[in-house]
Amino acid sequence: MLTRNPKTKSSLQILQNSVKWHHMAHKVSSLFDAYSGLLSNESMILAVNSSFVDPLLQFESQLKIIESSFGMLVVMPSLDKVKEMGSNYEYIEDVENLYHNILNIYENILTTLVSKDLYKLQILKEMLVWMSKDSSYLQERIMVIINKVLRFTVRKVRKYISVDAPCLGLLAAELSLLCSHEDPSIVQQASLGMCYLLYIAQCQNDIGTNKPTNGKSHSLQFPSSDVEFLPKEFQQDKSKIAQRVGQTLLPSLLTDFVRSLLMKVSSPDDKIASDAASILIFTLEFHAEKVTMVSKIVDAIYRQLCDNNCMKHVMLQVITLLTCTSPKKVIFQLMDYSVPADDTLIQMWQAAGSEVSVAPHVLKTILLILKGKPGEMEDTLTEGKRFSLDGTNLMPLAASQALCTFLPLGSYKKAVAQFFPQLLTTLIFQVFYSSELKPILKDRTLYAQDALRVLLNCSGLQQVDITLMKENFWDQLSEDLCYYHGVCFIAKTLSEYNFPQFPDTLRYLYKLSVEGPRRSEDTVIIVIFLTELLNNFFQDPLPEEFLVLFTNWINDSNPVVSRLILHRIVHMSPIINKIENVSSILIAILDAFLSKDDTVVLQALLTLRRLLNELDKVTYSLGTRICSSYCPLMDHINGGIRSMAIQHFGQLVRDMGQYTWMVNDVVLEGLVPLILFLEDDDKRVAEACKYTLKICTSQLKWSTSRFLKDENYSFEMVVLNICNNLIISHRNHITDLTSDTLGFLWSSRTYLKRASVILIGYLAKSGGHLLLSDEIEVMLDVIERLLRDEDPMIKELAEITYDILKKIAHKLTSATLKQNFQKFLKLFYIKKLKPLYNYNSPNGQIDSPTDSKDIKNDKAL
Repeated sequence: MLTRNPKTKSSLQILQNSVKWHHMAHKVSSLFDAYSGLLSNESMILAVNSSFVDPLLQFESQLKIIESSFGMLVVMPSLDKVKEMGSNYEYIEDVENLYHNILNIYENILTTLVSKDLYKLQILKEMLVWMSKDSSYLQERIMVIINKVLRFTVRKVRKYISVDAPCLGLLAAELSLLCSHEDPSIVQQASLGMCYLLYIAQCQNDIGTNKPTNGKSHSLQFPSSDVEFLPKEFQQDKSKIAQRVGQTLLPSLLTDFVRSLLMKVSSPDDKIASDAASILIFTLEFHAEKVTMVSKIVDAIYRQLCDNNCMKHVMLQVITLLTCTSPKKVIFQLMDYSVPADDTLIQMWQAAGSEVSVAPHVLKTILLILKGKPGEMEDTLTEGKRFSLDGTNLMPLAASQALCTFLPLGSYKKAVAQFFPQLLTTLIFQVFYSSELKPILKDRTLYAQDALRVLLNCSGLQQVDITLMKENFWDQLSEDLCYYHGVCFIAKTLSEYNFPQFPDTLRYLYKLSVEGPRRSEDTVIIVIFLTELLNNFFQDPLPEEFLVLFTNWINDSNPVVSRLILHRIVHMSPIINKIENVSSILIAILDAFLSKDDTVVLQALLTLRRLLNELDKVTYSLGTRICSSYCPLMDHINGGIRSMAIQHFGQLVRDMGQYTWMVNDVVLEGLVPLILFLEDDDKRVAEACKYTLKICTSQLKWSTSRFLKDENYSFEMVVLNICNNLIISHRNHITDLTSDTLGFLWSSRTYLKRASVILIGYLAKSGGHLLLSDEIEVMLDVIERLLRDEDPMIKELAEITYDILKKIAHKLTSATLKQNFQKFLKLFYIKKLKPLYNYNSPNGQIDSPTDSKDIKNDKAL
């Protein structure tokens, strides 16, 4: 049961006296109407309060009834006016009792609701709002009721295990404004109500932090009577209110307090707007770090500024204060409006950038935003729900435009110097991203370019900007085909002016390279920028730490990156060749020979050749491995790669001619493709084979070169000469060469099958005594397949080779001892071969190999 005031009569007594009062009803009709109406409303509210209606619907219906009762209450005349209507003591006493009973009924309704659910304290906030709509209302009367309900609530919460009063922030905002009211009695009541409210909030805090809830634990001590309280510290002292509210309210409640005051700043009542602004600013100066939902607050400020119905300087000061404690949230929200920014947004940017202390945090946030690519579909952001109307990420464009505002600010001078490398690199990325979207973004693509120019001018690099402008660089930079060249030109121009930020920029680029950027196009830009800086600043050996980067980039998954770094290495060969451990670069380039992208393989071949030209030949410790790496490429599907690999193979053999012991075996390893691809349909490949075979046969001291001259060239004569020399000096390699040649017989290329059949025949003829019967059987099986080939020339050549193999097989015996004895005798009995095929090569220069003078004295075996 609720405790009533001792002077309050029961409802039965009131009804009994109603007849007595009826004769004066025409004089105090408003009191009688309020009395009967409140009795009716009280019954309805209590009925709803005891029902199982949905809590939200229950609250809404009760609030409507309370508002109706509130209307009855405020239209009543004051007690003094009612007393003036009567002439005798009994009349005055009865009217006064009726008057107080009306107020007590309304108070009892409120305490009943609050006793069941502290959420319904929100009704008190609504009452204050209703009261503020009409200054003629008897405000002190309402404030007394509110304070009584708050005092009742204080007594209740001291006994609660948990306290949940989510409306305290909004209620505190209303009371705080009344603490500056012109009427001292209202100020006193509002201050008292603020003390009760903060005591409730303190209880809520203590329970949330597991502190004891007895009265002694609170900073606000609950008084034994209202007379003892007299909370003078809140009366007309906005600073004290802001401090105490910020200390006491939970972050969510303080946020409600701030947002409510923010709306009040737009009030048409100048005093309310001014008071709200003062308390708001004081609160944020003391406790801005506790405020949540910063993004929504910033958005609300933007909309109010656009409506021009608020004090602009106050709103901008709020932006400054929020940026000091929540820079990331503020900046993210400020970057999430339409591009280009309007004047209102630019003013908010300026306000956010006015404090020196937060400049680094602001730039960090902008750099985070600039990691995004304009036009990409928006991912889920950690900052919560975005306000953008579409899913396209245009925040990087806004961030680029914002930098044009932030960078020139005097408060940002130190921060700009600190973040110069990050800003420079990121803006170069953004210029590239924007250029890709030029047809869509139109003039907005220039924001990153403008920000880049502002950065140069704010960093003491005005001459760099002037030089770039004289070269018409900025107009050409956005052109797609010129962009990579543009990045190189920026790095070169910076280097020419010996920009002081070079060490920091180099360190940042290295760090970014090690961490790995998110996009392959970023890597391309980094490769260009970093290698150009290194090439311009380092004449001494390249720092070893960059060696690892280069080796990783050479075999990057993006062929553009691989091709680019290989190309850049060519230009940097003077300093790369001075590296002590240059072999790691060479090995990485050899690995690039295996790339599936032909352009990468071609660039790797060119780069390796350029480096080898610069290297001291004495350091060719990798000579054998490099030669071996060329061999697989001699059979590459791409004719350009085949011809280049064959030519470079010959150049390396020539360069390392003095290291016979190192290269001779590798020359023999590549001999088969060098012979076979003499018949290549691609003239480049055939010429490369002639070039390389001249070098290789000279290295082996063979007299083959004269058969490779155009006027003497005959494929069969070349094969015959090489096989004759193999018998003399390298007979132990014939078996391996035969095995290599068999692999080409499966080729789909006609010229390779023709050449392979001929080479197999000569190798078998010259080294048949070294072959085992099983090996001959395998060769016969392969050649037999070619007897059914569609090409008549291949069939004809295969028949000759098949006969040669049959004769060899017939001579072989199954007796191992006799076979070995025959091989032993053959070591001392060597005859030169004679032409076997009379092959007219499509690429040959001689009609018949029998016309050559060099075979006139050859004898058959």
